[in-house]
Amino acid sequence: MSGSTRIIAVLDANILYPAPLRDFMLRLAEAELYIPKWSDEIHDEWTRNVLIDRPDLKPAQLARTRQFMDLAFEEANVRGYKSLIEGLTLPDKGDRHVLAVGIKSEASVIITFNKKDFPAKSVKPFSINIQDPDEFVGHLLQSNLPKVLEAFYKLVNALKNPPQTHDQVLDTLEKCGLKKS
Repeated sequence: MSGSTRIIAVLDANILYPAPLRDFMLRLAEAELYIPKWSDEIHDEWTRNVLIDRPDLKPAQLARTRQFMDLAFEEANVRGYKSLIEGLTLPDKGDRHVLAVGIKSEASVIITFNKKDFPAKSVKPFSINIQDPDEFVGHLLQSNLPKVLEAFYKLVNALKNPPQTHDQVLDTLEKCGLKKS
């Protein structure tokens, strides 16, 4: 998986919400295992929900995280998709922007925990698959185990405050939804 054959994947807000999962998914992208995509609307959704659940965090802290993400992956933040939203049909109208980002970015997959909100009949015309992060990482493990392990080890080695063992990080990722992979 290199160059233009890399998977283009939209990361839904519920994937970016838990910091450990967000960090791992971005490290997989940094390892060039896939090309991540999101939008300001997706950013707004995950940061808003984190601030609701974590009153100890300040908006400026999450704004900095967003800025780092956008700088690290300069092509990830998709624009020009809003005109597509009105023509899309999903069970939850609030999810149409995610599908529109997928269409605009020519993504082959949307990674989300809310698979039921993206029925096959709604996404199939756009050749977009819907996967939860466990499925997605499982496919990456099958196609490029060494690079996935390298990304995992980089994640573990970056955790300094407090440092964590490989097993602790695996346990955390399992709690974030990576149960099989």
